[in-house]
Amino acid sequence: MSTDRDFIDYIVEQAGFGADLTYRRMFGEYALYLDEKVIGFACDNCFFLKPSNAVIAELEGVPRRPPYPGAQNYPVIDEFLDDTEMLRMILRKTEQALPLPKPKRKPKT
Repeated sequence: MSTDRDFIDYIVEQAGFGADLTYRRMFGEYALYLDEKVIGFACDNCFFLKPSNAVIAELEGVPRRPPYPGAQNYPVIDEFLDDTEMLRMILRKTEQALPLPKPKRKPKT
């Protein structure tokens, strides 16, 4: 089962980051980006947050499972989708803990 576009729209609306929170469709699912950093994935209508030490205390007891086969366990933060303040805090802390993406190499001509 793939993720519904309505689910993605709901996450983006609830987080309230405007154009800073974007997404890209990947293999029938979605990667979510905050300020151009991948902060999580939406798979099978569940929101998987990239694991980081920055939010471990806030996510104690949150279920963890892999978003796709072969992946490590990610926290599933669906329970925070209706709590905009908590959702924003978790997403921002995760974004701040992650490194900037590596620049893409230009193909050799």
